[in-house]
Amino acid sequence: MDFLRFFVGIFGNASALFLFLAPVMLFKRIIQNRSTEEFSGVIYILTLLSRLLPAWYGLPFVSPWNVLLSTVNGTGAVIETMYVLTFIVLAPKKEKLKIVGLFAFVLAVFSAVVVISLFAFHGKPRMLFCGFTAAVFSIFMYGSPLSIIRMVIKTKSVEHMPFLVSLLVFLCGTSWFIFGLLGRDPFVAVPNGMGSALGAIQLLLYFIYRDSKSACERPTTQEESVEMAARKPHELDANNAA
Repeated sequence: MDFLRFFVGIFGNASALFLFLAPVMLFKRIIQNRSTEEFSGVIYILTLLSRLLPAWYGLPFVSPWNVLLSTVNGTGAVIETMYVLTFIVLAPKKEKLKIVGLFAFVLAVFSAVVVISLFAFHGKPRMLFCGFTAAVFSIFMYGSPLSIIRMVIKTKSVEHMPFLVSLLVFLCGTSWFIFGLLGRDPFVAVPNGMGSALGAIQLLLYFIYRDSKSACERPTTQEESVEMAARKPHELDANNAA
């Protein structure tokens, strides 16, 4: 059982790493152009918090036998921090101030969780407090694909939902869901079970609408789909309404 859980955790690390690196080409473009253009860094700020909290929860003195949870989320936190710092350096002044403020908020929330868990809780209460906090923010982040799912159903087109990203969401969520089940850890199993279900819905929609193409539109590449996910909310709404 321990070997199987370890193997599933390694697979989860690998699939999550590929998922974390999905926006790399977008950031290569941002750095080359020395401009964040119309893209928003908010999603990367929120993702950072949803990586920091599970990384803390997975540490041995918080919850036993969850080190692999810390390795993958710790790596994800480093990657997301690099994305956030890129926005802080290259974003316009107004956007930069917003990102800096949100970044400070994320660090404050994480620091508060760390301090409270270290000094106010010990043993199982510490694990419950950190696990519940991490699970709540992970659930919020796993809900982010809902806008893409809604768009696919509305347009009957998967042009903004590439197969590879959908597959990685499903594999990552499923592997950590199984990891949580094997360890009888609801704080890992529940949010990742939701992620697995959303990934499965994305794959199902892909196979339903894969042959449907919007008139006068070409297929969207993986890089372009990541770009769309990073666009500012008001611009996405305007595009959807068009």
